[in-house]
Amino acid sequence: MDMSQYSEEQIRSIRRGALIAASLTAFLSPFMGSSVNVALPDIGQDFEMGAVLLGWVNLAFLLVSASMAIPFGRLGDIWGRKRFFMAGLAVFTLASVWIALAWTGPMLIAGRAMQGVGSAMITATGMAILISVFPPEKRGKVLGINVAAVYLGLSAGPFIGGMITEYLGWRALFWMNLPIGLLLLVVGVVMLKGEWIEDKGARYDLTGALILSVSLFFTLYAFSQLPSIEAFILLALGFCGLGVFSMLQHRSQSPIIDVRIFYTNRVFTLSNIAALINYAATFAVTFLISIYLQKVRGFSPNIAGMVLVSQPLMQTFLSPSAGRLSDRVQPRFVASSGMASCFFGLVLLCFVDEATSLYYIIGCLILLGIGFAAFSSPNTKAVMGSVDRRIFGVASAVLGTMRQMGMTFSMGIVIMILALYLGEADVGSSNATQYVDGMRYAFIVFAVLCLVGVFASLARGHTRN
Repeated sequence: MDMSQYSEEQIRSIRRGALIAASLTAFLSPFMGSSVNVALPDIGQDFEMGAVLLGWVNLAFLLVSASMAIPFGRLGDIWGRKRFFMAGLAVFTLASVWIALAWTGPMLIAGRAMQGVGSAMITATGMAILISVFPPEKRGKVLGINVAAVYLGLSAGPFIGGMITEYLGWRALFWMNLPIGLLLLVVGVVMLKGEWIEDKGARYDLTGALILSVSLFFTLYAFSQLPSIEAFILLALGFCGLGVFSMLQHRSQSPIIDVRIFYTNRVFTLSNIAALINYAATFAVTFLISIYLQKVRGFSPNIAGMVLVSQPLMQTFLSPSAGRLSDRVQPRFVASSGMASCFFGLVLLCFVDEATSLYYIIGCLILLGIGFAAFSSPNTKAVMGSVDRRIFGVASAVLGTMRQMGMTFSMGIVIMILALYLGEADVGSSNATQYVDGMRYAFIVFAVLCLVGVFASLARGHTRN
């Protein structure tokens, strides 16, 4: 979209609208994910769902949103990012109403998959719109605000979601999305003038999109099911599918993504690898510490929540500052220092035992929160600043997919390690020592990953605006 056709006041209104819409949607998805986790026991009780079926309440959302983000990003670049963003909001809102009205477990899971579709459309276009309307010298600041909204959602989800579930019931969590979705649609119509079509008229590679989505679905699902034999079979199928996709994209006249970008654009490739490593090394920390505090140390869920919230709170407060800093300093230096902070936090967690002080654990989590805040928005700026605006949608979607893959890979590592130390036994006083040993081993693996990530982050080179 050519911004020169608008007055200064209209441009300010468009930028405000883009920031409001992108930040609220960035808040909504993690808020829903973390609050639904609190509501899972009530959902399982209402629908008499076992642990495996209940696991699909979150898995359906994650798998669909991650596997469809890149194809949707390409569609947004061709047909209009605002159009796709608004459609994604509508799908997400309608899916929330569907879930709130669900009367069976499978119906609820289908609704979560529909939410995943809407989330993929939003993720693939929201960040691209935000980058498109702000000049390069302000992108770090607005990306910092956007990232802070994500962490605010993670922080608020367990508390607000828990209160809503306790006093109003779990369905109220999804009814809440109806007024928010309608408000965002109004913001889009009133404040987001014009359209962003950067590759208008290009052909859409439907075959490539289907192969990519199925391959990513298999790969991500396999990570979540490790270390079973079926997981390794699906992993092999997923990697083979990605290989076929890569070959087809080389021959395509209008590829979903020009795969040559991964070996010709050093900044783009290494920034995405750094994001994958960072999420793989940090995402499962909360899971491990939560079990440790409640099952090993015997603290209540409230105490555990108060300890764990220290990390996302630091990320919420510091992300805007890190974004502003990356407007003045090369993003790779800011992001790499953040990755290094995560490394030191993970190294300190390797020394946790059955009697470690809560203040020590909170200090480690604060160090991780500082590191993640310093890493995320500068790294996002590096990714988006390394590509032509014509493929902002695809670049944003690739980064989102890397995050999802990192999260899934992180949980896969933990599941494999805990299976070695505990087998299928639940954590209790009889095997608390084995759990702590396994947890510390996981932190060692994560620390090594983070150290590799520091070098990947530094090696990306100079980022242009």
